[in-house]
Amino acid sequence: MSAAASFFSAGDGTDSAKSSSGFDTILGKIVLERGLITTEEIDLCRSLLQSSSSSDNPRTFTDILIENEFLTARQLSRLRTDFEADRTSQKIAGYRILKKLGSGAMATVFLAKQLSLDRLVAIKVLPKKFSSNAKFIERFYKEGRAAARLNDPNIVAAYDVGQSGEHHYFVMEYVDGDTVYDRIVQKKRFSDNEAIDVVRQVASALKHAHERGFIHRDIKPKNMMISASGAVKLADLGLARALSDKEAAEAESGRAYGTPYYISPEQIRGQVDIGPPADIYGLGATFYHMVTGRVPFDGKNPSEVMHRHLKSELVPPDHINPRLSAGCAQVIEKMMAKHSKDRYQNCADLIIDLELVRKGQPPHFAESNLDLHKVANELKTAAALPGGRAPLPKVAPSAPSRTLLTVLTAACIVSVLANLVLVIALLAQ
Repeated sequence: MSAAASFFSAGDGTDSAKSSSGFDTILGKIVLERGLITTEEIDLCRSLLQSSSSSDNPRTFTDILIENEFLTARQLSRLRTDFEADRTSQKIAGYRILKKLGSGAMATVFLAKQLSLDRLVAIKVLPKKFSSNAKFIERFYKEGRAAARLNDPNIVAAYDVGQSGEHHYFVMEYVDGDTVYDRIVQKKRFSDNEAIDVVRQVASALKHAHERGFIHRDIKPKNMMISASGAVKLADLGLARALSDKEAAEAESGRAYGTPYYISPEQIRGQVDIGPPADIYGLGATFYHMVTGRVPFDGKNPSEVMHRHLKSELVPPDHINPRLSAGCAQVIEKMMAKHSKDRYQNCADLIIDLELVRKGQPPHFAESNLDLHKVANELKTAAALPGGRAPLPKVAPSAPSRTLLTVLTAACIVSVLANLVLVIALLAQ
């Protein structure tokens, strides 16, 4: 380490007095190691700091870094957050912290080794600023309890939950891979089969959770982990709620819980009777994003996005991605029906359709956009016309964009029915 780095690593009396955390004391070392500042700039800061110490208004190292534009206030805030999280995580008994995996508004996640079992784990730490907030603490422990009651290969497993000093932590399975969101950013779109394989595994995880009385309520690409081996793991049960928990449902009535781009209409309305179809909608919105490269509904702000979930018609996914199979499009549209009763009512039915489409067969539960009942009624009416000529039935606007298979199937049905009408008309003459 250079003399300059040693100087700021040791700190100065002014900084030490101002910081009980020790952050200011080693800030010089941190910014130098991260390449945010050069040795020459450190030397300049040292000179300015020494000059300032003899003045009536001495400045700290932090002040000098910001005044000389070596560091922004936002960078400083981020470095301080990282430092506090790192320092706290080192104190979790039984675990050795290896590195930080990521952080968000609600938690910081670290890669660690569980010493007793010699295995890698992920540790989620609640930020210190939430340590006195009963609401956030309860949600944090609620996630751990919900995960502990679920045991499925497609759900991130829970190992431990506890408190270390002022911080609360949740130890879980470490997934060596990335998220569906990362893959979307990287490759823009998934192929039909790639997307189906991912959605099929998440549907299996949800089937397990629903059968054990839990709904996830925050299905989105960032909560779906893909391991190096291709296994998909559903994560983040922070909004999970027991279907039987009527008290919590009533307490949350009228409030929208979820992520705007993927939230179901009933969650937006804050309905009390939220069930499995809400998770299926979120999975459908994620499926849509995966195969089109676009979220189903966008807007200038969360409120506008949620309003469109409620009121705007969904642009069929195969209108955006013409290569998408008819089966995939039909399944997605059923998953994202505005009214929950029009969606798949359970993941078992959804899995059946996904497996059929994966094999190149039409889905069993998701309907085609071609209204065959309407076709039959028009042909029945045509039978009473002079000459028994049947007019060409009208097709739903989105039907022409379906694959050739759908069009040919419809044409065959129309042809057979038209010939029957013609035969009946000839026999009647």
